[in-house]
Amino acid sequence: MDKDLKAGCLVHVFWPKSKCALLRDDLVLVDSPGTDVTTELDSWIDKFCLDADVFVLVANSESTLMNTEKHFFHKVNERLSKPNIFILNNRWDASASEPEYMEDVRRQHMERCLTFLVDELKVVDPAEAQNRIFFVSAKEVLSARKQKSQGLPADGGALAEGFQTRFQEFQNFEQIFEECISQSAVKTKFEQHTIRAKQIIDTVKDIMDSINVAAAEKRVYSMEEREDQKDRLDFVQNQLKLLTEDIKRKIKHVTEDVESKVSSAMTDEICRLSVLVDEFCADFHPSPQVLQLYKSELNKHIEEGLGKNLADRCSSEVNESMHLSQQEMIENVKPLLPSGVQNQLHLLIPCRKFDLSYDLNCHSLCADFQEDIAFRFSLGWASLVNRFLGPKNAQRVLLGLADPTVQIPRPLASTPSAASIPAVTPENVSQEELMVTLVTGLASLTSRTSMSVIIVGGVVWRTVGWKLITLSMSLYGLLYVYERLTWTTKARERAFKQQFVNYATEKLQQIITFTSANCSHQVQQEMATTFARLCQQVDITEKNLEEEIARLSKEINQLEKIQSRSKQLRNKALHLDNELELFTKQFLRQSK
Repeated sequence: MDKDLKAGCLVHVFWPKSKCALLRDDLVLVDSPGTDVTTELDSWIDKFCLDADVFVLVANSESTLMNTEKHFFHKVNERLSKPNIFILNNRWDASASEPEYMEDVRRQHMERCLTFLVDELKVVDPAEAQNRIFFVSAKEVLSARKQKSQGLPADGGALAEGFQTRFQEFQNFEQIFEECISQSAVKTKFEQHTIRAKQIIDTVKDIMDSINVAAAEKRVYSMEEREDQKDRLDFVQNQLKLLTEDIKRKIKHVTEDVESKVSSAMTDEICRLSVLVDEFCADFHPSPQVLQLYKSELNKHIEEGLGKNLADRCSSEVNESMHLSQQEMIENVKPLLPSGVQNQLHLLIPCRKFDLSYDLNCHSLCADFQEDIAFRFSLGWASLVNRFLGPKNAQRVLLGLADPTVQIPRPLASTPSAASIPAVTPENVSQEELMVTLVTGLASLTSRTSMSVIIVGGVVWRTVGWKLITLSMSLYGLLYVYERLTWTTKARERAFKQQFVNYATEKLQQIITFTSANCSHQVQQEMATTFARLCQQVDITEKNLEEEIARLSKEINQLEKIQSRSKQLRNKALHLDNELELFTKQFLRQSK
């Protein structure tokens, strides 16, 4: 280290505790640089003396107390209230050279030191001051202890006569010094620590009390809030059950109403199918390729037209009914949702426009349609039989396939002769007989009995005459020619459309129930989807409520633990307070 050190520098010397018993009790000895060698006395005192327990003034017994030393302790006394001060008059072994003056010098030093401690500093009373002033020889004590450590007699370190007295007084100083250090430590350290500990304990008790009260209030509030959340959850669940049943009934009512409306509208539109078919315009030709394309376009026209007409008649009412039902659902579900979700519900579940889909599929429905646009004379045998017997029976009769449920009387086969044929005249043939004859003749023709044809022809010939028959045949032929000439492409198209109308009408009537049920199913799906989305929001609300209830339950448990722990800590603080009070009675008050 540099030789020149400032007064404010502190040099630490770590001395072995085995060589000094006082050091074992964490005693720190500070050696000042002197009381007359520094100009920064005040700052030095502030840095190193304010927390000192004991001051030892080592004076030179060959002189007297110096003013600089007194000034130093006056400064210390100004900053500390009654500091513990010991005065060691060192080098007292020198007084042995003048034994005749020893007592006088000792008395002078004692008086001067007493005056300084009692009158000037006023740190002790006169009786106690006697135990603060000692006359010793530090060099002798050091030599004696070195001798003792080497196993030699302590007297070997004596410098002059009276060694034992001086050595005993130094030992007496050490004992009193230790007692003073202990008492000072108790007063300055333990007492202050005890006071501080009591303050800390009081603070801890106040904190634990406030924590306990706050936790109790928070626990009560959380329990009330949890009960409110449970009531809210029960209300939401019960209301959702009731609302679900009510919505199911409303959906059923709306779907039945939609099914009825669609069924009624579709029935009316089927009755007007001929008008829709007549509106169709396209190139018509009896060739198979053109007819196939014509059928395809006609099916498309009918499907679009029927769909448009049904939409015009039903979609508006259905959409309005759907909108009202959805709004009613939303209004009924709103009370079950939080306010924030209620305000955003129109964004989460928008009421979109709903359009029914009428899947008529006319192309597949009329795929089996077979048109018959071949020329058919209105008075031809096939036409007449068709008029009298109906289309099905006529077809069977013309094909020779008699219906087993319809028995047509057949005349017995016989050889025609003139004698067997009665003469029939207009006078003796009644209207009933003529009708029976006609029907029998037709039946005979259909059963391919040529003999009956000849008989009927003979009867007619004899009855009306050849002129009338000739006229009738002429008219018949003219009518045939007329009808044949008027059987144009337009006539064929009209016949085709009429046949298609009859066929499509029958097929569409078969799917009225299916189509109306399909539309009602669409409405049901749309309303069920809307309600499901609303229920999803309710489920989210229920989940949030359950999570909040779980969080509150966990919080209540934590608050209960906090209350219990705060009570334990307060009791522990109270126990420590009692122990500190007992320590104060046993040690601090006795020391005072």
